[in-house]
Amino acid sequence: MESLNELRAFPEAFPSNRLVVLGDVILDRYWWGECDRLSPEAPVPIVRKRRSTVRPGGAANTAANLVALGAVVAVAGVVGADGPAAELRNELKAASIAAFLVEDPARPTTCKTRIMAFHQQVARVDEEETADLPDELAGAVARWVAGELPNCQGVVISDYGKGFLTPGLLAKVIALANEQGCRTFVDPKGPDYKRYAGCFLLKPNRLELGLLTTMPVRNREETLKAGRTLASWMPGTTVLVTEGADGMTVFAPDGREEHVSSVRRQVFDVTGAGDTVLATVSLAICAGATLRHAVELASRAAAIAVSGMGTVAVTREQLAGAH
Repeated sequence: MESLNELRAFPEAFPSNRLVVLGDVILDRYWWGECDRLSPEAPVPIVRKRRSTVRPGGAANTAANLVALGAVVAVAGVVGADGPAAELRNELKAASIAAFLVEDPARPTTCKTRIMAFHQQVARVDEEETADLPDELAGAVARWVAGELPNCQGVVISDYGKGFLTPGLLAKVIALANEQGCRTFVDPKGPDYKRYAGCFLLKPNRLELGLLTTMPVRNREETLKAGRTLASWMPGTTVLVTEGADGMTVFAPDGREEHVSSVRRQVFDVTGAGDTVLATVSLAICAGATLRHAVELASRAAAIAVSGMGTVAVTREQLAGAH
């Protein structure tokens, strides 16, 4: 294990890096209220709404985490021609995130509204359209990425399965990045691992690993079998499997395997923790960290993220001070 002093000192190198984020941007909306009785109309809680907040979610949360860690970030995604799109643009601007958001009038901006009562989520309402991004908009995104690559150290791809990351766009972006010697870091969605061929690092959780390999992944032993299988199918790609309380396991292209234990914290909300891990690992590697060092940092960042409520962007100062 890297020394604690090294882990605390390393985030100082983060601000020298610029990264591009691509993926399904989401507006995370929270309705906060109180609840002390059930409805007489149905067995559901009555929540008295007191306030509401919004946060960048999905790929936008990954971008927000990178900025909080000190990186310079530009994010690309798709939104609708609606009010939530304007809210999301405002949130990204407030977080100092440059945004290339193509507008598709045929879909709503993806929005997740969580209803919270006394810090407990009692319901979630999703507004989304998951059809593939039209070819003309995908082409515009690919051209934007090509223009950004010469000035960035890494590309972070956050796939939430909402249709933005079409197979053609993924293949084009990964190929462009490889041509520039720019590493790509991917959080996958769905059963088709071939969509991410050529990426530098793939970060599934256990559920996603099971989908990608069609193998059972219920414990450490099954995780090792499935992780080795996926790594064998993706030569040249590092596979990082997040395992919740069981930590994270790295399957390197040369066959090395490393396990990093989780950092114990009281868990209040796991929303966005995967975005935090992806952002931290990507930025640490781009800043020169070893893979082991990057995963140690990501484990600490995830512990901070799950100890708060709602979508949380972990700061560089929090990470540097984490035990």
